[in-house]
Amino acid sequence: QVELVESGGGLVQGGGSLRLSCAASGRTFSTSSMAWFRQAPGKERAIVAAISWTGSITNYVDSVKGRFTISRDNAKNTVYLQMNSLKPEDTAVYYCAAGSSRSPYYSSWDYWGQGTQVIVSD
Repeated sequence: QVELVESGGGLVQGGGSLRLSCAASGRTFSTSSMAWFRQAPGKERAIVAAISWTGSITNYVDSVKGRFTISRDNAKNTVYLQMNSLKPEDTAVYYCAAGSSRSPYYSSWDYWGQGTQVIVSD
């Protein structure tokens, strides 16, 4: 069992930055892959970035490559999403998820946080 709590969302001007955090509780965090998803109004939830249990593997959706960075600190049971050069189209509710596998390539996403709202203005 893993419980996830996101924080760090807010309102930011286009071109600005935000850092999202996801604090996890539960024994399996350090051996779970983790991911950030987002859901914009009227759209389906979609993966943004994922990271393996050690942090050695990361992957990103094309639209955020070079702007977003996913990282994790297993000592703090926390995963982060650093978002730079934000655009209005990044506006969404961002969710943290814990995977069923150590690798994001083989994971189903079994546990979810409640989400944090990110709004990027023009």
